Amino acid sequence: MKILVVNAGSSSLKYQLFNMENQTVLAKGICECIGNGGKLIHKRPDMTDYHIDTDLPTHDEAINLVLKILVSPEYGVIKSVSEIDAVGHRIAHGGE
Repeated sequence: MKILVVNAGSSSLKYQLFNMENQTVLAKGICECIGNGGKLIHKRPDMTDYHIDTDLPTHDEAINLVLKILVSPEYGVIKSVSEIDAVGHRIAHGGE
């Protein structure tokens, strides 16, 4: 089972893709400066970090880029997004 976990901030989107069968992180990264330029840092355990400067006007564009890089022949770790069995989103609730 593969689980994609995301944490969306006001101008960033962090992600990790887990393989729960052996409890490993397949890939992780961050989209930064969403709405004000943009860049992606993608990390796999078996390769050098991949950096790309790109236009990320919205969080929609950021998540689309994350999915694209996860299935990329060169930098990806899965062949299809259909391999992702579940998605989790971190939510922090402020309050008293």
